[in-house]
Amino acid sequence: MVNQRTIASGVGSMPGEDYAEAVRISFGEVPDLPFLPELPDRGVTAGMTGRTLAMVTDLGFDLQPAGWRLTDASGVDHRRARSLLAHDLDVLEEHAQDYAGELKVQVCGPWTLAATVERPRGDRLLADAGARRELGEALAEGLEAHLADLRRRVAGARLVVQVDEPALSAVLAAQVPTSSGFGRHRSVDPAGASAGLEPVFAAIERAGAQSIAHCCASNAPVALLRGAGAGGVSIDLDVLAAEGYDELGSAFDEGARVFLGVVPSVQPPVIPTERQVAERVLRLLDMLGFDPEEVGAQLVVSPSCGLAGASPEYARTALTLVRDSAVRLRGD
Repeated sequence: MVNQRTIASGVGSMPGEDYAEAVRISFGEVPDLPFLPELPDRGVTAGMTGRTLAMVTDLGFDLQPAGWRLTDASGVDHRRARSLLAHDLDVLEEHAQDYAGELKVQVCGPWTLAATVERPRGDRLLADAGARRELGEALAEGLEAHLADLRRRVAGARLVVQVDEPALSAVLAAQVPTSSGFGRHRSVDPAGASAGLEPVFAAIERAGAQSIAHCCASNAPVALLRGAGAGGVSIDLDVLAAEGYDELGSAFDEGARVFLGVVPSVQPPVIPTERQVAERVLRLLDMLGFDPEEVGAQLVVSPSCGLAGASPEYARTALTLVRDSAVRLRGD
């Protein structure tokens, strides 16, 4: 069996609108690595993009029918997103007053932001190298301040920062549609993609936190993310393409932390047992050629992706399942 340090966590999003309850579930079901929940059911200001833009104080944004847009000054929705994030941190602080241990928080990465946020005159920031560079730098600065605030609020926490990049593979492959829908934005070469990520990972390191890059695409660029400075990776094992296994093996070789998404994020016809989940992890390690005893400390078991699309009952079940699977892997 895997050694004592294999643990479990969630990816980030949860169903519903009761934030205090989501925090209680996070700390109760995955106590070794609880996470700051995201509840997108509360509206666009609580979604992945809006929540991250709330951390960016040096730039203004507003909300248009097509989504978030860069502006000269913050619009009412940007201010609401900031207010909502502050409220959520107050709830976390109240719940975690005496907490000491790892705590995971999530942030939308610079390339996914560039692929979803519009320029002042339309189309995505992805089309403007200067604007996306400015956004990345502002994100790094805002994230550093956010982490300092978290340290003040939860003094005993050792922070783990998950940088969500669901759109990165599409950016690299020129698959991000233009606003008209008739074209595609140019691809970004790997060197340019890495350069855009580096300031964010560097900011996390300066803050004394550990960085994890999350990408649930089949062609998740694990080596690129690691090369840009990510201390670990989080992948969906259900969709990872065969060619991604070599890069995953290299991450283990390099001592990186690996979050394995092995429990469905929406309820399947038959929910796997903790034994089935644990055996799946062990089969993967065997296929990659690793001794479970040697890499157990690098492993975190998680759902395949966020749980926002699940029922509240299944979301709790999924977190319980990853926790119990990690316990089984530890041999407790």
